[in-house]
Parts: sequence; C-alpha cells; structure tokens
Amino acid sequence: MNRIDERLGALKKQGKKALITFLTVGDPDIETSEKAIFTMQDEGVDLIELGVPFSDPSADGKTIQAADERALAGGTDIFKIFELVEKIRDKVEVPLVFLLYYNIMVQYGVEKFIARCKDVGIDGLIIPDLPYEESGETAEYTEKYNVYQINLVSPTSRDRVRAIAENSKGFLYCVSSLGVTGEKSSFKTNFDEFFSIVNKYAKIPACVGFGISNGEQVRNLSSYCDGAIVGSAIVSAIASGKTLDERLSNLREKIKDLRSGIE
Repeated sequence: MNRIDERLGALKKQGKKALITFLTVGDPDIETSEKAIFTMQDEGVDLIELGVPFSDPSADGKTIQAADERALAGGTDIFKIFELVEKIRDKVEVPLVFLLYYNIMVQYGVEKFIARCKDVGIDGLIIPDLPYEESGETAEYTEKYNVYQINLVSPTSRDRVRAIAENSKGFLYCVSSLGVTGEKSSFKTNFDEFFSIVNKYAKIPACVGFGISNGEQVRNLSSYCDGAIVGSAIVSAIASGKTLDERLSNLREKIKDLRSGIE
C-alpha cells in the first residue's frame, strides 16, 4: 500500500484532519531543507510536499517564485533533490510528494523519472501544469511504479469534478480559489457549494490548499474536507530567519499555529 493511503486512511478512521505542508527544496540550501523536513515530521505534519524549483512556476505567487529563484541560484536541481530524498527516506516516515512542473519530468525522461521516484521513496506527484485530461501521458508509469499522481480540482472544475474525483488516488487537491498560490486574508469561494460536489464524488480524502496561512483558516477550511495544505506561509517562515536555527524556530512556531486548527 502507498504511504499516502496508510497515513490519510489512519487519520480518517480516527476522525482527525490532515495537515500537509510544502517547502521549496534548496531554499536557501539543501541542508536547511533537510532539517526542515525532519522538523515538519517532528511537529506532527502528516504529509510533506517537496517543491522542485523551476524557472517559470506559473501556478505560484511571489513567495514561492522567489524561493525557486533562490534555490536555483544556489545550484539546486532535480538530481540533488533525488539525492536528498534517498539520503533521508529511511528516517522519514511521513509520505513525501513532489510538486513540480511537467517539463522537468520530460527533460529527465518521464518513465525514468517516475522509476527514480519509486526507488528513493517518493509517494506521489503533483503536476499543476498537466491537466487531468492529459494525465494519460504519465498514467502507465505511475501505475507501474505505484507513484500516485495527485489530481487537482478547483471551484471552476464543476462538470469535471466527478470524472477527476472518481479516478484519483492518494488525495484530491482542492484548490481554494482562482489565481496563483500565496497567503490570503480571506476567500471568496462558496465552499458549501464547492465541497458539496467534491464530497459527493470523492472516494479518497479531499484536502484544501492555496492561500491558507494560519490556524484559524486551517480550522475553517478543513471543516469542509479531510485536511488542509499550507505552502507559502511555510516558505515565508523558513525564509524569514537569518540563521539555520532561526529558520527552524520560525518553522516550528508556524506549524504549531497551523496544527492548532486541527487539534
């Protein structure tokens, strides 16, 4: 069984919500990312998204764009990221998922990339620029190597939600609002309407992300589904420190705030 099924399935049986966090690998360096992953696990995060830096992250706002730029400037690439995951995987029990753009996979070789994910212990892939309708390009290999492709639905998906939800694995990534990633003070989405459709068809846990930045928002939005996904607020917390100790301390405080929304 995939680690995502194990972790999220166990939480659902216990009546608990999932907290999923994101970091840009290599921001500001690989060592910080390694320590941050262990810190996330120690603070009770349920699944970690590892952002693979890219030169044109079209789905991301200024915070993650800047993190990508810093990581790339420091020499981070997919080869170093695979090395990091391979190094720490036997000490990291939580599921690990790559969030990356499809061009990285194409340049690496799609089957070769997914096979490498399997080898190092990556449990899933979130590919924001590969729509569900085009997922056939990777389906043969994600099935072969048991690396889940995590599908996204948004408030505008409407007629597509059923097909996407019924044919998804791991968890369904529910985009909270239109636009790019980034911390938001409020949301305009009609979540009652959105999640009435999602929960009608989803056979796997559904988690909401994009814009969530504090414990109160985690509490409010996760009440509609199975958990919350937080990215930019985590990236900001790490980036706001000047030393490694400061960065990890800021990260711990932010995760404690976020976890207050599900405990």
